Amino acid sequence: MVEKRKKVLGEERRELILHWLLQSITPITGNELAERTNVSRQVIVQDISILKARNHSILATAQGYMYIKQQGEEQMLKRRIACQHLPEETEQELMILVDHGVTVKDVMVEHPIYGDLTASLMLSNRRDVHLFLTKMKSTNASLLSELTDGVHLHTIEAETNEQLDDATDALKQAGFLLSITE
Repeated sequence: MVEKRKKVLGEERRELILHWLLQSITPITGNELAERTNVSRQVIVQDISILKARNHSILATAQGYMYIKQQGEEQMLKRRIACQHLPEETEQELMILVDHGVTVKDVMVEHPIYGDLTASLMLSNRRDVHLFLTKMKSTNASLLSELTDGVHLHTIEAETNEQLDDATDALKQAGFLLSITE
């Protein structure tokens, strides 16, 4: 006889989710959280919304959920860059950035009806980029930049200005960079 696992209920489940996210240095997928608590992924999505409404800094990325630890952010240097390229050049753009030790925090486009649309990326290495692109392909999703003829913004961060400078120089050489803001 197979023993059925018990569902973790309400507040206890949300406390566990919060604990796991705080302890993890890598994203945890909604499916993994659902499996750990024996509930559906949709229940996890609702729990994450409740935790966000309680001012917990949880970020939904293509790789899963992450808790953003505020104190470490001050140490990272940030820059916003404007880029333009064809959809098939996305991998090249992202690899240039992560290969220079830069984290691609997000992508933003200006939509004519909705205004600024921003999606969290949190891509820090080649593995992250491959997972992101694989998920894009397997879900048949479109890039946000396809709404704007390839024009988009990224918030990037790194430990040094040299990393940011080298990455943006490489993007410029590749013909992807439109402008930079500090």
